Amino acid sequence: MLKKFSLRSRIFISMILLVLIASVLIAGITIYQYREQSKDYHEVRLERKEQQIKQSINYTLQRTTYPVNTENLANIFKEEIYQIADVQNVNFNIYDLEGELIKSSRPKFEQDSISNCLDALVLNTLGASVDKRFVEENSAAGDKYQASYTYITDYQFKPIGILNLPYFEDNSLNDMELREFLMRLGGVYFVMFLMAISLAYFISKYITRSLETISNMMSKTDLTKRNEKIFIESPGEEMDNLISSYNAMIDELEISAVKLAKSEREQAWREMAKQVAHEIKNPLTPMRLTVQSFERKFKPDDPDIKAKLEEYSKTLIQQIDTMSSIASAFSNFAEMPAQQNETLNVVKIVKLALDIFNKDYIHFISEEKEIIAKLDRTQLIRVITNLVKNAIQAVPEVASPRILVSMASEETYVKIMVADNGVGILDENKDKIFEPKFTTKTSGMGLGLGMVKNIVESYKGTINYTSQPGKGTVFTVKFPKEI
Repeated sequence: MLKKFSLRSRIFISMILLVLIASVLIAGITIYQYREQSKDYHEVRLERKEQQIKQSINYTLQRTTYPVNTENLANIFKEEIYQIADVQNVNFNIYDLEGELIKSSRPKFEQDSISNCLDALVLNTLGASVDKRFVEENSAAGDKYQASYTYITDYQFKPIGILNLPYFEDNSLNDMELREFLMRLGGVYFVMFLMAISLAYFISKYITRSLETISNMMSKTDLTKRNEKIFIESPGEEMDNLISSYNAMIDELEISAVKLAKSEREQAWREMAKQVAHEIKNPLTPMRLTVQSFERKFKPDDPDIKAKLEEYSKTLIQQIDTMSSIASAFSNFAEMPAQQNETLNVVKIVKLALDIFNKDYIHFISEEKEIIAKLDRTQLIRVITNLVKNAIQAVPEVASPRILVSMASEETYVKIMVADNGVGILDENKDKIFEPKFTTKTSGMGLGLGMVKNIVESYKGTINYTSQPGKGTVFTVKFPKEI
């Protein structure tokens, strides 16, 4: 059951339960101890009274003129039994060896309740006892009483009768003292219980405070940023070891993160360099072949020399333009210019970005004529042009191509959607679409969508897409209106 609670609650509940269990145990032990003391007291008192009466009986037997035997016990204690009872302040009975009542110190009207004949069990047990003494315990009307049986002996220590001493236990004083003690003890434990609640609360809070701090810091741990260390005053030995381990882990994470970031950057630049080298080599081959062909076939007196020269120049210019576009794409991706944020009418800027495309199947829709946001004009245009270029490249084989650029305002965000009915994105390519070097085109470096993602995320915006192969793709970009 305690597993469902937090560590702090478990510590608190455990301490309270410990105090309650200790209180119950101490109260139980106190009651048990009082009862044992009362039992021992009555046993000692009964034995003491019995010895006092036996001394008085022996004294009477020494002074009597009657022969000391069983038959004369009634005469010997005819009057003396009352005197002994008055002196000792206790009633007793004398039986013969067969268990028949000979004499009782009680008044005649009370003798009806006295057994005139002892039970055989009493006689047998008394006779078999080593110390020739038997104590019977019983209860009557809810009160406990004891009855002791012992032999009365003559001068030669020969049994001549049985002394029966009834003893009623009076526990009223002990019970009253026990109640008073338990009441005082209960008051003390009530105060202790209140103190235990306060102490348990502060101790559980103190113990779990460091753990909560460590837990909160661990939940905030992020490899992509610098993590703070934990500093707590007087945390205790165990907490100090745990905090030291956490801080050492943070140091190791930072070192590992730096090494990982450096390795990833180096790997990315190596891959980018390979891609750039490959893309540059592609136009160099036709340029080389064109120059060699022109050199081999060049004849100054050829009447078509002018047309051939123009064709040669056109081929070189096309390949040079390809290399220039590769260099520009690489430069734009590698070095993003610093943001120059200004308050813009995003609808107007998006329309301006679309004006450079001379395609009649590109359409623009906006729910509002003016949507104001703080953005960099150049980077916003770059996002739109790259998304539209990507859409144009997706619809060349479609019979009725259509590209729709739409805008809407959503509370604190500007939403821009670029939809096309092109070839779509295959499922195996969906996880790679924003990778810098990934492209499914026969030309280009695949840097456009990667650059768009970098720009959007630099504004703490989002970019995502939905696509169905053969039906089209929809890119959705959200920019916050205020940075």
